[in-house]
Amino acid sequence: MNEAAKGRVLITGAAGGIGSRLAEAYAKAGHPVVMTDVNTSRGEEIASRIRGVTGEADVVFIPADLAVPKQIEELFQSMDEQSLHADIVINNAGFGITKSPYELTWEEWDSVLSVNLRAAFLCAREAAMRMRRAGKGGSIVNIASTRAFMSEPHTEAYAASKGGIVALTHALAASLGPDGIRVNCISPGWIETGDYGALRGIDHAQHPAGRVGRPDDIVRACFYLTDPANDFVTGINLTVDGGMTRKMIYEP
Repeated sequence: MNEAAKGRVLITGAAGGIGSRLAEAYAKAGHPVVMTDVNTSRGEEIASRIRGVTGEADVVFIPADLAVPKQIEELFQSMDEQSLHADIVINNAGFGITKSPYELTWEEWDSVLSVNLRAAFLCAREAAMRMRRAGKGGSIVNIASTRAFMSEPHTEAYAASKGGIVALTHALAASLGPDGIRVNCISPGWIETGDYGALRGIDHAQHPAGRVGRPDDIVRACFYLTDPANDFVTGINLTVDGGMTRKMIYEP
């Protein structure tokens, strides 16, 4: 990314494995970063660590529970008050509930959809309104999942939310394009955020790429999609899964 384009990045779900790595990578690349997460202690700890390893980089943590629309409004109001305009938004926050559809309650369904899908829309809308006012355009990246296209049993809410993100992305790209705002999404496959060394050979072998993914694989994809030089790329879903969703599996 060129030196003239070090816009501020807002990362949701920034206390998690992928989110924290995104925050650190963008900060190391010279971008001011705003991190948000419901886990305040973990988020503040990560922000402090990033400032330490990057020489007191411009990294701010603002806690918010994105399941609560009012807190999303307050997040952006806080950013306004601190003059923290976001040129890039990465909607990374999300979680899933593995439970039989016969037993999954509507409250549990709504809890997943409210964070994974509704919050992505509300954060994108709040950011886009400010990008439009600033008149400089911007970039929004939504983190979907290969679960939008394939599933394990008992993951209905998560799959529905991620499928919704893919559709939301191309709809927003069409709506926000006239304001110079690009909207794309990434569908990660198996991205190991824990002990990579504990993975088995069979875990790596089921990927045509020969290995399980790492958070840095998603970081590089985000860098590509948020680079302003790639202004002809909008409305896409970029699958980053080591080829797993393209591998035919026959059981003997």
